[in-house]
Amino acid sequence: MLRAALFADSFHEVNGVALTCRMLERHAGAHGYPFLSVHTGPETRCWDAGGVRRVELAIGRHSLWLEQDLRFDLGFLRHRQLLAGELARFRPDVVHVTGPSHLGLLGVWAARRLHAPLIASWHTNIHEYAGRRLRQTLARLPWACGARAGRWAETLSLAATLRFYRLAQQTLAPNPELTALLAASTGRPSTLMKRGVDTVLFHPAKRRRTDDVVRIGFAGRLSPEKGVRWLRTIEDELERQSIAHYELWIAGHGAEEQWLRRNLWRRQLTGVLKGEPLASFYANLDLFAFPSETDTYGNVIQEAMASGVPCVVTSGGGPKYLVRHEADGLIAHGEQAFARSCARLVREESTRRHMALQARQSALEATWDKVFDGVYRVYANCPPAAVPQLA
Repeated sequence: MLRAALFADSFHEVNGVALTCRMLERHAGAHGYPFLSVHTGPETRCWDAGGVRRVELAIGRHSLWLEQDLRFDLGFLRHRQLLAGELARFRPDVVHVTGPSHLGLLGVWAARRLHAPLIASWHTNIHEYAGRRLRQTLARLPWACGARAGRWAETLSLAATLRFYRLAQQTLAPNPELTALLAASTGRPSTLMKRGVDTVLFHPAKRRRTDDVVRIGFAGRLSPEKGVRWLRTIEDELERQSIAHYELWIAGHGAEEQWLRRNLWRRQLTGVLKGEPLASFYANLDLFAFPSETDTYGNVIQEAMASGVPCVVTSGGGPKYLVRHEADGLIAHGEQAFARSCARLVREESTRRHMALQARQSALEATWDKVFDGVYRVYANCPPAAVPQLA
């Protein structure tokens, strides 16, 4: 039976990468597949859990903060001795890394040590994040300076990221655009790896509201690359159209939280939600607005759709592949069009209701088992490693 080792750059955090990695581990355990799960945790320890071998590595004091809950450990190589012992006992047939983090680099080291095929999945558009964050940091400078610096950061980040993915024999990506990019840039096979959704946890039956206020929601990291300042543009458009029966509900945390508190009028910020509170949050929305142009997929969109909530997304990135325009949501081109699309669905109750039913049906087609059955086919058919064995 094929033995896989996953080196996940996010596992316990609240984001799409972590959710996907937890569900992959759960899939392996449920099907009795030998699986080694390597990720960060509060302390360094190794144990068996439900047929899965877990290795958690504590983050060191000398690390760089990438986000409120994500860091790059500058001393990650100290874990090599521990991992060497675990790898010798487990003997994976394939190594899977989720990105160019310190865990990803350890995964590359592991694959080379064992002369095992390396698979790398793309989850985050790091290059676009770098460009947008730098542009916002330089917002006080003339526009041309910030734009030029942003393009420079994006170009360099993309080149460095693609260099990492060229180390793999096979890549996985969450949308067709990225699959094509990786295939062209690495010269290696690249396969589409979608995401699933828990349609039992996220369900329309959890709605409890009876008022006539239209609640527009957003869930995710409150950071520049998510485009959350477009929520203010939605308010401006609603006010321009003299629409007052709405509220903005926002779940998450991040650097933009204080800006949102200062600049939105009819808003409620709930903080980070998980499990049943998150399911209740979605089910009690009337419309889900996701303004990100940089997301590679958008797990939160599928969660909202499973809850019977129509979605408005942008034409940038992966979310547009999740929504069927005019069927279970709307796809908007640009900030003003995005705000007008949200305002339209606030006005058109019958359209919202029709799209809500279609959204639930779309979500029912997205199962994690279907996703990971495909991943295991990639594991089984991955080209052999072309790197020399290291001592």
